[in-house]
Amino acid sequence: MPLLETPQDGPLAEVLAQEPGGDVRLHWLGQAGFVIDGGGRRVVIDPYLSDALAVKYRGTATPHDRMMPAPVAPGKIAHVDLILSTHAHTDHLDGETLRPLLAANPRAVLVAAAATLDTARARTGLDGARLIPADAGDRMEPVPGITLHVTRAAHETLEQDAAGRHLFLGYAIGLGGQTILHSGDTIPFDGQAAEIAALTPDLALLPVNGRDARRAGHGIAGNLTASEAMALAEAAGVPEVIAHHFGMFAFNTAAPRDLAALSAQAGSAKVRPARPGVTYLLRPDSPPEDQEAR
Repeated sequence: MPLLETPQDGPLAEVLAQEPGGDVRLHWLGQAGFVIDGGGRRVVIDPYLSDALAVKYRGTATPHDRMMPAPVAPGKIAHVDLILSTHAHTDHLDGETLRPLLAANPRAVLVAAAATLDTARARTGLDGARLIPADAGDRMEPVPGITLHVTRAAHETLEQDAAGRHLFLGYAIGLGGQTILHSGDTIPFDGQAAEIAALTPDLALLPVNGRDARRAGHGIAGNLTASEAMALAEAAGVPEVIAHHFGMFAFNTAAPRDLAALSAQAGSAKVRPARPGVTYLLRPDSPPEDQEAR
């Protein structure tokens, strides 16, 4: 199932004003955020479309000024069925993004880590049926036509709360007849490749901004390096990878040489860096008919 890249057909707000069709398509929102369409459904995962962190960390040793402008205002993303948050760090669970996104999509539900559900409530104002808790190992169909298999993630460690619930998650998202794995923020851990391989994803979305002692000293949790992402994809048998989580904050991005190496590597997995202004089409063996009914 080749992953094709085409120029985005106009501003992202105009693209996302249209209802999702049957084909599986992705748009990068920057950092770890993506919009994923398929099977007539739309999923938004880890959107960070505000300047909340720039305000929070202004004047500190780690200023969070945007390198990449928000490609769309959150209230301009329409026809959303499901929103996913992998963990409670603000660039993955941002109230200033989620509140207008949820208001513009009153049917959408949010799935967030059960271990940090109170944080999700406080930042979004949601409760009840629109806020669904998740933990590693869960399998669910939060809305018709979208399945989730929830995986572990190690944002430096496989951290759990007192009840044994994981703070950092990934999601294998099934829609449009295909499976897309968003690993969440993670570094390598024992059993990771086997866990991913068992889900047989057609595409993986992996963070590649790496980690080092300087960032750790400022309390910045790390992620995979580009080479680790390539090795994980090979070990898990994932045919296509979009690398992300770079180009947002100057102190916490991937080196250009590492991103360039992604496109030059040889192996069974094709790994490419995410690009704004691009539509990614995950082409099935037999393209499904466009689905108008939602």
